[in-house]
Amino acid sequence: MKSLKSKFYKALFFLLSILSIGVVGYMTLSDFNFIDALYMTVITISTVGFRELHPMNTEEKVFTIFLILTSLSLFGYAVSSFTEALANGEFFKQLKRKKVQQKIDKLKQHTIVCGYGRNGMQAINKLRSYQQKFVVVEKDKELISTLEQEGVLYIEGDATTDEVLVKAGIENASNLITALPSDADNLFVVLTASQLSNNCRIISRASNESSYSKLKIAGASNVIMPDKLGGAHMASLVVTPDVIEFVDRLTIEGETTANLEEVAVNDLPKEYVGKTILDLDLRKKTGCSVIGFKTSDGDYVINPEASIKLLADSMLIVLGKPEQIVKLRKLF
Repeated sequence: MKSLKSKFYKALFFLLSILSIGVVGYMTLSDFNFIDALYMTVITISTVGFRELHPMNTEEKVFTIFLILTSLSLFGYAVSSFTEALANGEFFKQLKRKKVQQKIDKLKQHTIVCGYGRNGMQAINKLRSYQQKFVVVEKDKELISTLEQEGVLYIEGDATTDEVLVKAGIENASNLITALPSDADNLFVVLTASQLSNNCRIISRASNESSYSKLKIAGASNVIMPDKLGGAHMASLVVTPDVIEFVDRLTIEGETTANLEEVAVNDLPKEYVGKTILDLDLRKKTGCSVIGFKTSDGDYVINPEASIKLLADSMLIVLGKPEQIVKLRKLF
């Protein structure tokens, strides 16, 4: 793709060069003004056969022969480059990439998902179920083909580089999930993303426990270890099976049973700020129940009292059926 792109740029450069040489040459040899010189250059290199402005002397004829021969070579080079691009489908691929990039450039408060493997795919499915905006960064050709078929916005490239994350809209993104198979690559993504954006929450996957602290120091807000969680989850199914199955229904199977939702106090109508959970009365308005509360200091309260005040920068954690959650989202 890069070689074809460079050929187009070369052809364009040669075309502009031959136009410039032709204009300057005719202005010098024939004492033409700029428009007349440009006219003579265009009819010469295009070989359309229009009459020259006046009979030519020997120097002008030699110069015209030079222009014709040079322009024919240039035209052949440009046609071959364009034909090669069409034959390889690169021309239309470039157009498609530009359209995708234009859509990505318009996104605000979206999530960037680095890696379309098993974990990345699960993350995307969850984001899609919540109708969240997201962009996938992937370099595997086969996975990119899958993304295209599903109509997912994506950037083809290495997520560890500044250029690719900038294309994915890191400056406007609110979250970044890096789910690459290599801890080293995830570390590079976290370092790069934290340097490019101060307002992006970074969530990283890790395989080794030794990578946990490094990723946190590098700037990851959360570090998830799927293998460790999977083993603990299976053991919990032995110890407390009903509790774990109930939690799974809230998280994994949330689309058909019940969902957990978070409500920022800052997003509530202003009249509720400073009031209590009882004053909000979510149970009556939506059917949802408040099962958790996060204070502005980051502390979590399980099964909060109704008398807890709704202060700025705090968060409500709400449980409800899908239809109740829909009602909640419409309300706030």
